[in-house]
Amino acid sequence: MIKAEHITKRFDDITAVDQVTAEIREGYVFGLIGTNGAGKSTFLRMASGVLKPDEGTVTIDGQPVWENPAVKSRFFYISDDQYFFPNSTPQEMMQFYRNLYPAFDEKRFAHLLESFGLKKDRKIHTFSKGMKKQLSVICGICAGTDYLFCDETFDGLDPVMRQTVKSLFANDMAERNLTPVIASHNLRELEDICDHVGLLHRGGILLSRDLDDMKLNLHKIQCVLRPGMEESAIVGLDVVKKEQTGSIYTLTVRGEEQQVRECMEACDPLFYELIPLSLEEIFISETEVAGYDIKALIL
Repeated sequence: MIKAEHITKRFDDITAVDQVTAEIREGYVFGLIGTNGAGKSTFLRMASGVLKPDEGTVTIDGQPVWENPAVKSRFFYISDDQYFFPNSTPQEMMQFYRNLYPAFDEKRFAHLLESFGLKKDRKIHTFSKGMKKQLSVICGICAGTDYLFCDETFDGLDPVMRQTVKSLFANDMAERNLTPVIASHNLRELEDICDHVGLLHRGGILLSRDLDDMKLNLHKIQCVLRPGMEESAIVGLDVVKKEQTGSIYTLTVRGEEQQVRECMEACDPLFYELIPLSLEEIFISETEVAGYDIKALIL
């Protein structure tokens, strides 16, 4: 488990991360979301030991990350700003990482390079941005680490490649309990892969929740009331948000699903259905309760 306890990082008079406390459990996908400048990259750099917190500590299984080579060998950090040695090739980067990570899988590296259409002896500086991202992901996956830190990893990848990368993550989670930590400004990218999401804003965490917990207690209903019925006929519902288009009401409500269905059956509308909420809709509801506008924060 990764634990960040009250970590703070300042750059001159700018506080990039401010008293952040978070736990990242093994075997789950942790999504770190927020606008550009919210502190996501700084958080990941402290979690990976690239930066030392001015205050607080980051540990993995109780061991500090900072200046601890044994702990650092347990994770691979994919930076948003791709860096490779000057004039290097994928083969040369593989040889470098093989020396750092004892479990590096050379055979799988060669297979994935071929599958992604990347030549092992081509100079990396001739690659496109998307190709460099693909190479970074391949290196990270093949390193065989317990944790994979990804900073805007899906940015620059086409839709097919994004799904391919997500599939690689899912495969390694199932086979060797890999824990991806993914920072992104785009909720939609994380919707189908994350188990737990933390929302960073102005250097602090607004929310840190399991998605399943939020989904179990938050529901969206579309319904059409009978002629002459007022909205007050829908009683017993904890309505978070309400919209109306003609005769169709769209309600976001809190509560257990069975309770919500019983309330809807009791009011006997002409029609109703419960429809799944997107990650964006969940966070809009959660942050509005906290007094924030999620669209202004993230989109």
